[in-house]
Amino acid sequence: MSNQEMFNELDPVLSTPVRLAIVSALVKLKQADFNYLMEVTGTTQGNMSHQLKRLAAEEYVEVVKTFKGSYPHTIIKLTTKGRKAFEQYVADIRKYLHL
Repeated sequence: MSNQEMFNELDPVLSTPVRLAIVSALVKLKQADFNYLMEVTGTTQGNMSHQLKRLAAEEYVEVVKTFKGSYPHTIIKLTTKGRKAFEQYVADIRKYLHL
């Protein structure tokens, strides 16, 4: 078996640290609000919005905009496709690390 057959190419969507951190947090929680994800990733509001748009475009997350009282409240939910992509990414990394 050649190295190319042994190693899968890593998912470029999850190869960005902030997107990987977002999906990693959602794997445990199933859903989280925008501010919580911003806090756990240590990123800015603008960067978080940008990364969530990419994850939503790939259908890895669902973004639900609601109101909490009179304030906007954004909830991010991990989709089945996102969970499967994360699980495959972890499996691929394990191959590279020989774990």
